[in-house]
Amino acid sequence: MHENEITIKIIAEVTDRFPEVDGNVLRDIIERELYQYEIQPKSTALVVQSDMNEMIMLYLATKKLDGLSDKTLKNYALHLRRFSNYFQKNVADITAMDIRMFLADLIKYKNLKNSTLENEKSILKSFFVWLENEDYIVKSPTRKIKSTKVEKRVRKSLSAEELELMRDACSTNRQRALLEFTFSTGGRLSEITQVNIQDINWHERSVNIIGKGNKERTIFFSPKAKIYLQKYFNERKTFPIVDDALFVSQKKPYGRLGNRAVEKEIGKIAVQAGFDKVVFPHLLRHTFATLGHKAGMPLNVLQELMGHSNPGTTQIYAALDNESVKAEYRKRIIQ
Repeated sequence: MHENEITIKIIAEVTDRFPEVDGNVLRDIIERELYQYEIQPKSTALVVQSDMNEMIMLYLATKKLDGLSDKTLKNYALHLRRFSNYFQKNVADITAMDIRMFLADLIKYKNLKNSTLENEKSILKSFFVWLENEDYIVKSPTRKIKSTKVEKRVRKSLSAEELELMRDACSTNRQRALLEFTFSTGGRLSEITQVNIQDINWHERSVNIIGKGNKERTIFFSPKAKIYLQKYFNERKTFPIVDDALFVSQKKPYGRLGNRAVEKEIGKIAVQAGFDKVVFPHLLRHTFATLGHKAGMPLNVLQELMGHSNPGTTQIYAALDNESVKAEYRKRIIQ
């Protein structure tokens, strides 16, 4: 067993039991103490067994130390274990053709979109490049796997009129506060549900959050959101709520609203508005980007507000609709 494997396993076990422990500090201590030693595996009877699952576990433990979110780690684990179940091979024996056959079966039986297939490839590439960098394999077989061309589609958002209809359809101050805060911050669902009351700067109408990739940024909310949040909080004072979460359930024990609960509440507002389409928190995030772009907000500002590391992602979110393109053409082209 590699010393690196032992280090990663110890760090994963300790940080899982004691989350307050700094994994990187622990890594430095372990590596320093083991530096003068050579570690040999205990001799056991030969067992023919794939090392794939063990390598996946080590990879995920490393990515956890790198700051990936629990949601991302669960997604990686799901895809990699499906890949592992497809083969009974050690990681060093996996070839590019093996990976091509696996992907071909996914296309055949799962009918994957190009974007989903590219995500599958991306996870496999990350895993095998890590194996190569850590010297578990000589060369990643994914180097021979070509990327899939992903079509960039113009994403549809709610119109300003539809947003007003949802506002009018809110039946409680909690619903209105949730709608206004989710829309006006442009935050991700996981970011919205992690906000606590004490995190809010009421004077600046801002919140410091830890977003995707464990990156800190500031999001802002509108005057409307502030008004309805304060109305909602005044109502909450009549209940024995001890949770500091920004949004809590309406029934005991009044716990923090999770991702699924917020999705259901936003969908419920859309039903109350008489919509025949599904509305979800991410659609409000896209609506924030689209309406902000139409109002003249620079893309670099949108990128910062939305927490995009890639400017191209913001460009897709803020893609102009056909009506905007037509209006600009008629306004600027000489007749």
